[in-house]
Amino acid sequence: MNLSEIQAIKNRFGVIGSAPALNYAINVAMQVAATDLTVLITGESGSGKESFSKIIHSLSARKHGPFIAINCGAIPEGTIDSELFGHEKGSFTGALDARKGYFETTSGGTIFLDEIGEMPIGTQARLLRVLENGEYIRVGASKVQKTDVRVVAATNVNLRDAVSNGKFREDLYYRLNTVPIYVPPVRERGEDVLMLFRKFTNDFGERYRTRPVRLSTDARETLMAYEFPGNIRQLKNIAEQITILETEKDEPISAATLHRYLHPVNPSARRALIPLPNADDGGTSFSERELLYKVLFDMRRDVNELKKLVREVLQNEQYGHEILENHQELFETINSSVEHAKPGAVTDSSRLLPPPPTNRVVDLDRYSEERSQIEDVEHISEEEESLSLENQEKDLIIKALKKNNNKRKYAAQALGISERTLYRKIKQYDIEE
Repeated sequence: MNLSEIQAIKNRFGVIGSAPALNYAINVAMQVAATDLTVLITGESGSGKESFSKIIHSLSARKHGPFIAINCGAIPEGTIDSELFGHEKGSFTGALDARKGYFETTSGGTIFLDEIGEMPIGTQARLLRVLENGEYIRVGASKVQKTDVRVVAATNVNLRDAVSNGKFREDLYYRLNTVPIYVPPVRERGEDVLMLFRKFTNDFGERYRTRPVRLSTDARETLMAYEFPGNIRQLKNIAEQITILETEKDEPISAATLHRYLHPVNPSARRALIPLPNADDGGTSFSERELLYKVLFDMRRDVNELKKLVREVLQNEQYGHEILENHQELFETINSSVEHAKPGAVTDSSRLLPPPPTNRVVDLDRYSEERSQIEDVEHISEEEESLSLENQEKDLIIKALKKNNNKRKYAAQALGISERTLYRKIKQYDIEE
């Protein structure tokens, strides 16, 4: 993590603070900006998620292309498809003319989809098609159109809970969460609160031509201890009120005075966010490990579907029943496994994931060790695991290299890992390029 480069980014985009979690988030944004990977930014309301979308766009190869920020929760459900994908004339009441959607007008640039958790299920299916194939269809049309747009999404709700409740598509969640960025709330940023407060009061003081705001020692401690459920928005609002109302006397603001502007906090009202890696993760991307476990889950499900099909074929064959009797152990777990993966069921694949790292360095070389410790939630027998994760990973790497003419950069992008990690994996598996 190059602190000088991070500070330059802060100065350029007006980001204030030096908390390790904030620096880590900016570092991840800087690294992912050069790629076209989809990014999911999580954080509480008012924590500054949109600033990170602008950082990613401005440092990318699309920086000269258009950038648009869309609040999915602010667009009515009946019109969001038209806004995003456009519509044809007469496709619905009031559609007097054809209209281009944001995915068409922003082609070659970046779309920031804020509050993605509020997007209707039907629109989520359309968005997934854009992310997978770059294809969409205008409302009321039948012609498939192409777009080249990078999607950066943000949410202040726990999308894993939304998936479990059937309010968010699981496949879209994994597609969006290619690279996660967690923006810490103000209460987790330590003395950044004082820096932000001083910046806001100085700005408002110049605007309203008031005396500078000074805080007493107890007021400073009170400000740092407060949880700020509204985050930066609330802190800025408080700074403006104090600048206008409390600067008639040239004396420091006391804790008693400050308390008049700090509303009581209800801890139970705070929204739970997706646990993501913090600044102590040593710069390791959590998404790589999550992706590997997702591949393992999909592989298990596919094997069980194949076994189910084989069993059905054998039941209709002349000697099929004899084969089934002689190899019962191969088929005894199908029923319980298929029950988990039947159509329409929401699979809690997050149970396959390890808990988020807390104050420790994550070593990617421990994937195989961690994999062996995963609880087999589908009760699959050891005989099914003849295809190891290492072999699957090796095959994926070989296919990605062949598809991209042995160009490591593009192969790494296709696999969703860094080029350095890909190089290490090539050496580990002794893959000939």
